[in-house]
This record gives sequence, C-alpha cells and structure tokens, in this order.
Amino acid sequence: MTSQTPATTSGGHENKPRLGPLHLSRASFFADFYVYPSLAAGFVAFAILMSPHRWLAVALAFVTGIAVWTFVEYIMHRYVLHHLTWIKDQHAKHHDDQMALIGTPTWLSLIVILILVLGPVATYTDMEIACGFTAGLMLGYLGYTLAHYGIHHWNARPASYLSRLKRRHALHHHFDDMGNFGVSNGFWDYVFGTNITVRRGESQAPDHH
Repeated sequence: MTSQTPATTSGGHENKPRLGPLHLSRASFFADFYVYPSLAAGFVAFAILMSPHRWLAVALAFVTGIAVWTFVEYIMHRYVLHHLTWIKDQHAKHHDDQMALIGTPTWLSLIVILILVLGPVATYTDMEIACGFTAGLMLGYLGYTLAHYGIHHWNARPASYLSRLKRRHALHHHFDDMGNFGVSNGFWDYVFGTNITVRRGESQAPDHH
C-alpha cells in the first residue's frame, strides 16, 4: 500500500486522501434529488387533503420553510462546518478537493429534518402547518445542494445568477473562508456583515469551474 504524505494548501488545510464518511458515491450524492421532491410533494398533498380549507396557511408555511432554510444554511456553514470539531475537518476536505462529491447522506439529513423540524413544529402548531413548513425547508435544502453542485461543476453564462454565486463562493474558497457563508444566496452575509468585498489593489480569486 502506498503511503500518502499530507500537503498544505494555500488556505492552510491539509490535503488528505479523498475518503471519509461524507465522501459520497454518485448514487448517494444524487439521492437527494429523488427523495426530497417526492417527500415535499407528499407532505403538501397530505396537508391539503387533511384540511382543504387551509390551503393558504399551508402555502404560507411552505414559503416560510424555504425562507427559514436560507438562514439555517448560513448558520450551518458559518458555525458548524467551519468550527465544530470533526465536522470542520470533513468540510476542509471539500476546500481541498472541490470537485469531490462530499455531502451529507440523504438518510442522515432526513432524520435530522424529521426530528429537529417536523417534530417541534407539529408540537407547537399543527400537523398541516408542520408538513407545509417542512416541505418548504426540504426544497430549500435541495436548492442549496443544487446551487453548490452547480457552482463547482457547471459553467455559467456571464452576469447570470449562477455566475454571481460562483464568484461569491470562489472568494470564500480562495480569498477569505471566514466570509460569504451563503451558498444559494448572499442575503444573510449582508445582514451579518460577512459579505466579502474585494477592493481595488487586493488579489482577486478566480471563478472555479
């Protein structure tokens, strides 16, 4: 067996073998794109069938779930992926190998959503609202996963939304990994003052394709 000597990248992370519990096969990585749309549709259908007259409340809960996800995305990236022991080491593998399919297995993210989202919301509201909210959050999470994959694997037209996301994320990877924590959007970086602004004369990070 050939030994591998860790090397240090410009960002200070060690280059380690592309292995680990969050390094997924293609089937595992893309399972989100089959599981979550189906579950979200089922949750919304169940909520409306349970209370057809409350369809507007379910729709508002759904939209709220999507909006809340953007905040969860920011908090998770800023405080969990970059600071929590073991998880930050796994996330460092992504910084070192940005084309690798590193992510959370669908079964694990689903368990977390059901326990930490559906359960508490159903406890303090009702099942219809909880289903609508959870469906929205699921699709918000899926949108984040899609955006992150697209940033690293797709080409983007100049001035397109994806192009702007790619530049924002490139600055996070190559210029300052303590900023631009929003992946699918930059709203909360502006709110909390972590949006990276590159001034003239500073080295600029290239877009990663």
